[in-house]
Amino acid sequence: MASSNFIDYVKINCRSGAGGAGSVHFRREKHTPQGGPDGGDGGRGGHIILRGNSQLWTLLHLKYRKHVKAGHGVAGEGGRRSGAQGEDVILDVPLGTIARDPETSEKLAEITEEGQEIILFPGGRGGLGNDHFKSATQQAPYYAQPGEAGSEEWVVLELKLLADVGLVGFPNAGKSTLLSVLSAARPEIADYPFTTLVPNLGVVAYRDYKSFVMADIPGIIEGASQGKGLGLRFLRHIERNSILLFLIPATSDNIRQEYNTLLNELREFNPELMDKTRLLAITKIDLIDDEARLKLEEDLPKKLPIAYISAVSQKGLDELKDMIWQNLTTTEPV
Repeated sequence: MASSNFIDYVKINCRSGAGGAGSVHFRREKHTPQGGPDGGDGGRGGHIILRGNSQLWTLLHLKYRKHVKAGHGVAGEGGRRSGAQGEDVILDVPLGTIARDPETSEKLAEITEEGQEIILFPGGRGGLGNDHFKSATQQAPYYAQPGEAGSEEWVVLELKLLADVGLVGFPNAGKSTLLSVLSAARPEIADYPFTTLVPNLGVVAYRDYKSFVMADIPGIIEGASQGKGLGLRFLRHIERNSILLFLIPATSDNIRQEYNTLLNELREFNPELMDKTRLLAITKIDLIDDEARLKLEEDLPKKLPIAYISAVSQKGLDELKDMIWQNLTTTEPV
């Protein structure tokens, strides 16, 4: 998932097809000079459809597709022949995609399952032919319905990554290193802030062929919920994670203060994030001695599952995965 290819927001113009007009036609054959009306119906216009595709991870394929147009329905014909339907346009999107109205931010559709299809903008209905309007008192109607117009709207497609565990922490907390050790993901890792510019996903193998998905979210800084740093753009990806795993280095000056700062940024962004299960991992534990570890344990948040790990020396990783799996299979949040 290269940074240049990770697209999680696109705005496109969609136009569904117009319905075909109904036909005004009368049956005229050699031996039936007064055959009566037999105009067929017009075909409906094409739909704009969203479809979930688990093989997609970003909205890159839609980045340069600014206009999407479905086909128009064909008019009806005599002999009660209905017109063909307009061709539908199916937009494949990754799981976790939300369609919103760009003006009101109203949620129009949400894709969460493989193969799920939602009609985003329906095509116009085809008009009825004059065959539908005949009656005992009006045996030769010379009118039919026109087809209904399609709709044309701008829509915003927004991707929120679906992951079991979201890694939350300040820059250089060791999130990318942990993901690279636990999974096959290969995020960029370097000794400077904001190495991670886009979210990265990795599948973590667990016992008995079980697994879970972990997301490395770009580092959050104080004030991210007000638009500072990179955090605001990617905070929405945290909304879809079942568990929030806070990562704070053991070398931090004040672990409790860092945890509260991170928690406050999430609360400011979306108060509902406080209902999610929270876990704490103290990283880079190999950089401190036993005495320093005992001292920092005294000031850690209470009633919070805590793991002590080192991604470099791979200390405590099995215990961390056990803690994550136990909470994933528990319905009540911690």
